[in-house]
Amino acid sequence: MQDLYYAQELVSRFVPEQTRAIMTRIETDLMKLMPDGQTASNTNLINGAEHRWIGSGTAETISVTDFAKVRYGMQKANIPMTNLVAIVDPSVEYTLTTLSNLVNVSNNPMWEGIVRDGISTGMQFRMNIFGFDVYVSNYLKTSVNETIGTKTSASGVANLFFSADPMATPFVGAWGQSPKVDSEFNKDLQREEYVITARYGLKLYRPENTFVVITDTDQV
Repeated sequence: MQDLYYAQELVSRFVPEQTRAIMTRIETDLMKLMPDGQTASNTNLINGAEHRWIGSGTAETISVTDFAKVRYGMQKANIPMTNLVAIVDPSVEYTLTTLSNLVNVSNNPMWEGIVRDGISTGMQFRMNIFGFDVYVSNYLKTSVNETIGTKTSASGVANLFFSADPMATPFVGAWGQSPKVDSEFNKDLQREEYVITARYGLKLYRPENTFVVITDTDQV
């Protein structure tokens, strides 16, 4: 603090980085909420439609068929077919990007932009698939190793599908205490110490609006 010219600039980064760490933890907890709210190794049938299964693509990867299957499950559960969201692992983006029957420009001219520019920008896909706005996240639940029907996932990640319509929100959350900064000078160690604490709660609210497609991540 006495000798470093950029000391104050360095200190000013502590709080934003700690806040980001808390938000990362909240996102991780939120991504686990839907798969943990279901019964593992089970199709979680609602109105005769599956709400949890292993990817229908080759070697337990994603397929566009999975998007259609989610839509079918939503219709059977009377979920509003608006504000449809899919949150997928980067390995799923890779699979979709390399599906020859999807991105073959001669057969599907609408996908020409994907072949040229890639499928996503930032967190969100640039295009909509079967009505779903698709987002990419590194914080989905991993190590989801289970058998459903005739398929077994060996290195699975739980990709999430749901409607974000306000009338059908699949989960709820509340802050008990917003992120709060405390700091003090440690005279024994001669340093300023910072800590950020928060209290929050998350809960699965509508299981009928919860769809989990498990895909293997070792196929990339």
